[in-house]
Amino acid sequence: MNPRRKKRLLITSSLVVGLSLTLGLVLFALQQNIDLFYTPTEIIKGKNETGVKPEIGQRLRVGGMVVPGTVKRDPTSLKVSFDLIDNGGGIVTVFFNGILPDLFREGQGIVAQGELINATQINAFEVLAKHDEEYMPPEVADALKGMDHLKNNNNR
Repeated sequence: MNPRRKKRLLITSSLVVGLSLTLGLVLFALQQNIDLFYTPTEIIKGKNETGVKPEIGQRLRVGGMVVPGTVKRDPTSLKVSFDLIDNGGGIVTVFFNGILPDLFREGQGIVAQGELINATQINAFEVLAKHDEEYMPPEVADALKGMDHLKNNNNR
């Protein structure tokens, strides 16, 4: 092998090793920031496909319906706790310290992002309330009502 080929091989090998190392470090850094989505049943029983349960201390997102009658508010602070349920019947308790979204209510779907405390409890740092598909801001609803009136007049 002549010196020119050795140099090219060394440079190419160095680039491949360097890119592999960089990619590995990026994936390792991002691994700690990935929040996986679970339902209450999946937290308790594990994912359907793999049976994998989240580990205590793992960051995750959990989505479900707020069980009516389970919302408990601390009168002296912003602390609130409530239970979440899904179609599978699994129930988990969510603890949150902060202001809940305006659309939050019992029987409503929510997504909470937080950390798993134990097998059935989550300490959330963010709660997002989901609205149903038929939700429409009042301004849009009023505008559509006005358009329906015009549409009916044009058909006559």
